[in-house]
Amino acid sequence: MMDFSVNDEQELEREPGTATRLAGGWRGMLGHTALKFAGVGVINTLLCVAVIFGLKSMAGFADVPANIAGYAVGLACSFLLNRRWTFAHDDRLLPALLRFMLVFVVSYLLNIAAVLGALHLGCNDYLAHLVGMPLYSVAFYFGCRYFVFPQSGPRKVDTAAGAP
Repeated sequence: MMDFSVNDEQELEREPGTATRLAGGWRGMLGHTALKFAGVGVINTLLCVAVIFGLKSMAGFADVPANIAGYAVGLACSFLLNRRWTFAHDDRLLPALLRFMLVFVVSYLLNIAAVLGALHLGCNDYLAHLVGMPLYSVAFYFGCRYFVFPQSGPRKVDTAAGAP
């Protein structure tokens, strides 16, 4: 079962006479971690491209080995930044890394399925790849958020000084 607990940006708040509720609704649930996740994605993309182009132009690597190296560096960066910065996860490293790789593979397979489906329906080759990317990103985000880097439990915040 998925753990839909919240992290620092979506702390639970209690107002006198009301039930505990999520601060900010859906925007509060996704807001900060989704933005951080997207920022990490931009960093990973730039790093991946730099590694691929650098290996090809300066080290004479062929396309496939350069691509593999670039994606390996990007995935490592993604894991480290998302673990520490996006989701502030401090549980055991190896189990989180294994879950991360599993979520990556599942997200990538969803991406490929969407691309192949779009191609089968007659979509332009280049546009078909754009069809798969959002599915990959959303699946990877939710997989990381709730499976790879789950929060240990909801944290409560007192909204008024001296509140019990």
